[in-house]
Amino acid sequence: MAEYPKLVRDGIPGLITSQGRSCTSRILEPEEYIEYLRAKLREETAEYFKAESDEHALEELADMLEVIRALAQTHGADSEVLENIRAEKAERRGAFKERILLLQLEEAH
Repeated sequence: MAEYPKLVRDGIPGLITSQGRSCTSRILEPEEYIEYLRAKLREETAEYFKAESDEHALEELADMLEVIRALAQTHGADSEVLENIRAEKAERRGAFKERILLLQLEEAH
């Protein structure tokens, strides 16, 4: 059996066994769960940058969003709280819709 220390979606072990294969898994402790979620976010981000089609890019963004939601829960917030924080920041500072690239900034005197 191949070593595969990787955080997977909740349904993956069941999917593996439904295919007639076997796997071994364990439940992570809270501290290591955060570490594995962070690694998963890096993994999904790298896959997003490698995506060669809009469809694939959107799938990777959806995976990133799932991981971000799980990370928010580890910080005591659900998706609604996270969305409220996002919306408040967008209201206060704007979003990224206008495609503004800051080129220079004069230092304060």
